Amino acid sequence: MSESLLETWNRPPVIEADGEGELLEISMGPHHPSTHGVFRMDVALDGERVIKLKPVFGYLHRNHEQIGQTVGYLQMMPYTDRLDYFCSLTNNWAYALTVEKLVGQAVPERAEYIRVILAELTRIQNHASTIGFLTQEMGASGTPLMYAFREREKILDLFESLTGSRLMCNYMRFGGCRVDMSEAHLNAARKVVAELPQFIDEFENLLTSNEILMARCQGIGVVKPELAVNAGITGPMLRAAGVNYDIRKVDRYGIYDRFSFRVPLGEHGDIYDRYMVRVLEMRESLKILEQALKDIPAGPFVDPKAKIRGFKPKPGEAYGRIEAPKGELGFYLISDGGTSPYRFRIRPPSFINLTILEDMCLGQNVADVVVIFGSVDIVLGEVDR
Repeated sequence: MSESLLETWNRPPVIEADGEGELLEISMGPHHPSTHGVFRMDVALDGERVIKLKPVFGYLHRNHEQIGQTVGYLQMMPYTDRLDYFCSLTNNWAYALTVEKLVGQAVPERAEYIRVILAELTRIQNHASTIGFLTQEMGASGTPLMYAFREREKILDLFESLTGSRLMCNYMRFGGCRVDMSEAHLNAARKVVAELPQFIDEFENLLTSNEILMARCQGIGVVKPELAVNAGITGPMLRAAGVNYDIRKVDRYGIYDRFSFRVPLGEHGDIYDRYMVRVLEMRESLKILEQALKDIPAGPFVDPKAKIRGFKPKPGEAYGRIEAPKGELGFYLISDGGTSPYRFRIRPPSFINLTILEDMCLGQNVADVVVIFGSVDIVLGEVDR
């Protein structure tokens, strides 16, 4: 341990031990099945009760932001795929939006519709997978996760036919999209969207009233609204705590102001509310998709005046953000007039949302720690960036 970490570790605990014996200090992770990759938690236990918990980041060494300051603006687009690799298309959009703000680039109406369609499909497959992983961490032997992955594969088929890749899509461009969505693509998307309500109903019948899921989730890992706001928590975690904040409604970026949809909110801020908010958000995403697929206009999919190569923005700075599936994903760029950003910084939801992990786990049983962690929904690619 470094000296600073030792000092942090030796602070008086928030939860006092009941027993007279010594605390048991254990390291949970890094190992993939329960900690989603290269991440670990230093946990102090009084029996099975969590007294301290310190998340330890920094095993992945992506150097993403430093790479962003050495390559061209367009060259950085495929790197954004590798942040939250479950949601590459929303990563693309947040970065494209920031560059467009930096240079004042307009986006054609059809391209805005395409972006919304792909973003909401991404949200659905992310939330379904998150719920599947959450049940896996409770001990379910794969059935909910396989249900989720069955539907996710249908959505990834759409992504592959459009972009040529299932995960690393590299699809957005400054001023629009790389290729158009043909009528065949749109019809395939309409077919998938029409079948998704039945899947969500099936998913809920399996899980929502399941007594094991309720016992493991209700009243566990509670996040109070004040803590969520003060810590900068965003996305489903924030809304599960009862805070009505969705960047699609607040910023109305793209063309989200054209669509009718609600923002689901929780009442207790526990794991069960985080589960239910994600289920309800999938249903709201379907409403947006039905409207977008019905109303998508003809026209160019990229601004013909957009400059893609030899890209040199004038000196300036811009911050662009979107409501990614996990929360607020923002990019901050400073241009000095060169071919690469002078400064390139990312505001990733996974990293910010992890900072209150100890607050959620204090006083809980050690068996609940992995379930609480799973309810946060992170990908380490945007934590160790």
